[in-house]
Amino acid sequence: MGKIIRRIAVSFISIFLFLFLSTIVFAQNAPRKIVVFQENFVNEIAQANLLKNFGVTIVKPLRSINGMAVYLPPQAERALLGRAEVLWIDEDLVVRATGKPSDKPGKPSKPSQPPQELPWGIERIGANLVWNRTTGAGVKVAVLDTGIDLDHKDLAGNIKGNINCINPRKSGDDDNGHGTHVAGIIAGLDNQIGVVGAGPGIYLYAVKVLDRSGSGWLSDIIEGLEWCVNNGIQVVNLSLGSSSGNQSFHDAISRTYQAGVVIIAAAGNNGLSGGAVDYPAKYPETIAVSAVGQYTNGILYFANFSSYGPEVDLCAPGVDIKSTYNNGFYETMSGTSMATPHVSGVAALVLSVKGPMTPDELKSWLKNTAENLGFNPYYQGAGLIRADMATW
Repeated sequence: MGKIIRRIAVSFISIFLFLFLSTIVFAQNAPRKIVVFQENFVNEIAQANLLKNFGVTIVKPLRSINGMAVYLPPQAERALLGRAEVLWIDEDLVVRATGKPSDKPGKPSKPSQPPQELPWGIERIGANLVWNRTTGAGVKVAVLDTGIDLDHKDLAGNIKGNINCINPRKSGDDDNGHGTHVAGIIAGLDNQIGVVGAGPGIYLYAVKVLDRSGSGWLSDIIEGLEWCVNNGIQVVNLSLGSSSGNQSFHDAISRTYQAGVVIIAAAGNNGLSGGAVDYPAKYPETIAVSAVGQYTNGILYFANFSSYGPEVDLCAPGVDIKSTYNNGFYETMSGTSMATPHVSGVAALVLSVKGPMTPDELKSWLKNTAENLGFNPYYQGAGLIRADMATW
């Protein structure tokens, strides 16, 4: 009799586990969405209860836009759109990094103590000419990306904080390399090894919003932007983009901008496929950056991979840029991902010299002090970012 009861119990437990796990799999196979609520419906418990009543799986709250990231079955979406508490429902867009290793043979270099070199991009924008006046010390720049190698000898001294928006139980350490490369362009240390960044005294914050493949969810970026506002970040570097935008994306960018944070975004790498500027660089609240390269004779050219259009504000070096990489390595990469941190670094240098500025004031200043390369404004915007001109 006891054996029969145990068998029945085991069967019931097996059925329960099967149904429970099937529910989880089904929920996560549902489309990932962002549900935004009316301004007068702000209680998170009430929001969560409403969603759960419709069988929705909650991923995370998005307080800055009064919304939640969820796995949302189609029938639940139709029902929620009929509720007075719901303002709109958006796609939780997939966003990707906008840089890749240059087309050069070999693996990332890792000498034990590589002698320091001045990357061509840092020299071309005149950053090294201002270090006798400022290195950007104390200005807080967040890199929303794949994370930063927290132990890299060329970066660790400048990293002042980190967060993982994908998995809050983990750190903002980089598992891809892209974010570490971006960080080195902004604030690689002037320490006689490796490379040096635009502002070797800038405070870096690793905000991990992209996974090891270099892609991530819009909702994680929204959470990262919210963290930046709450932690006094002055400049946000977004070397990432999506071909699509939506109201949730724009609202998050707009609220960050309204909080006084300068947002610098990669124009995208769509030059060979129509040229359209990516989101969020397409939004007017950002500073959109295209990429240029340099011939061996020193003449600059517009990178054929770079996106272009009326949204472009500035251009910066983005071809064959050597910088820090994961696990203490160094790598040469290309993309508007590499151009963008040149501008972020200069923005921090300007703030360190001139003090507080609104995002619009800083944007105008950087454009007014840029070097006109004579390219089509759709390619160069106002011109090449120049640290030496912008910090006088």
